Amino acid sequence: MTERSSVNGSIGPAPLLSIVAPVFRSDTIVPEFVRRACAGAAKVTDDFELLLVEDGSPDNSWSAIVHECDRDPRVKGLQLSRNFGQHPAITAGLAHARGEYIVVMDSDLQDDPVYIPELYRKALEGFDIVFARKRIRRFGLLRNLTTRLYYAIFRWLASVDYDQHIGAYSLITRRVVDAFLQFGDYRRGYVIVLGWLGFRRSHVDVEHRDRPVGRSSYSTWGLVAHAITIALAYSDKPLRMSIYFGLGLSTLSFLLGILLAIWYFTSNVGQLALGWTSIIITNLFLSGLLLTSLGVVGLYIGRIFEQVKQRPIFVVRETRNVGVVRSEC
Repeated sequence: MTERSSVNGSIGPAPLLSIVAPVFRSDTIVPEFVRRACAGAAKVTDDFELLLVEDGSPDNSWSAIVHECDRDPRVKGLQLSRNFGQHPAITAGLAHARGEYIVVMDSDLQDDPVYIPELYRKALEGFDIVFARKRIRRFGLLRNLTTRLYYAIFRWLASVDYDQHIGAYSLITRRVVDAFLQFGDYRRGYVIVLGWLGFRRSHVDVEHRDRPVGRSSYSTWGLVAHAITIALAYSDKPLRMSIYFGLGLSTLSFLLGILLAIWYFTSNVGQLALGWTSIIITNLFLSGLLLTSLGVVGLYIGRIFEQVKQRPIFVVRETRNVGVVRSEC
């Protein structure tokens, strides 16, 4: 059996399958998720591990994870020192996962573990990345509308081919994980990075379940913030847009200057004083556009500043069962 070390230096037999799931505000869901995840993984192999990454959750999620870890050493817990976000939490889980195949999914039960065997069978056809493509997203009407708008703007702004029915729920091979962990971007999007890596990929159609308790931690503004982060990390389109706007307004100002010069020589000069309102409005408009362009540049500089500091993407506060090998679920 292959042995593989995790980031904490522990070495043990590598399981066939690892499941990585970020946990946030899900203390009441954790026991049921563990039960379903174990049942789904057991249809593939008895040689698996389940890594639950508690991402600075304000509720009792870590206590629930510890309880499940005490019940079975195959359930492993990682507690991050604070809330780093979904994608850094996924990265933390992948850094500790030792399986030959790794499933990434949410722990809120909207990603149904029953599809794990289908993802695995699809991977055996020679695919390194298999996404769970949701036929219908089970959100409210307003959330569905804002999500569609988000993905439409995101695809255009970030210049990426992003399927709105695909999320983090996926199965990837060990070589994809190893390549993913070499990715040095401080700000990252899990699905975007997988697309950039270029491995052979496919998908399995699945049903998106209703969340049994609570609601998604991604608000509308959270989606907007995430879209801006990814757009700034993987596209220079906002910068190019500010250039185009600037060139367009410069051209418009030049033409307007010619018209005003013609007006000056063909009209009563005293009437020009009547145009102070339009001048003020134009100045305000141009000033606002200038500040917007400077803001876009500032955001890019801020992202560069974040990157060059080379801070860790995540910090682990505490672990449970990491490096401990199998028992029964």
